[in-house]
Amino acid sequence: MSLPAQPLAEDFAVSPQLGPEAMAEVAAAGFKSVICNRPDFEGGPEQPTAEAVAAAAKAAGLAWAYLPVNGGFQTEDEARQMAHLLQTLPKPVLAYCRSGARSGRLYALAQSLNES
Repeated sequence: MSLPAQPLAEDFAVSPQLGPEAMAEVAAAGFKSVICNRPDFEGGPEQPTAEAVAAAAKAAGLAWAYLPVNGGFQTEDEARQMAHLLQTLPKPVLAYCRSGARSGRLYALAQSLNES
């Protein structure tokens, strides 16, 4: 597997759906933390659960956070939660969802809250 991470900042990148098997590669790529922004079973029963990915992330030495958000809309509260995670998790951070787009939008919203 080649890690499909797209950097958005020096210490933050997004990715499409990742599974437990990708966590060792995430750690080898230098990431220290993973945020899952995809609700469990959004893609059906074949989608890996956050719990399964969390266990693999922790086994790979990564910090883990689960902040599931709707694909079409992210709230200000969710952006505040993301901002908190970005301030407290070890960096660099990799966030993922179905395509990486909602994680990117959530990151942008969190950054705009920090600028206000």
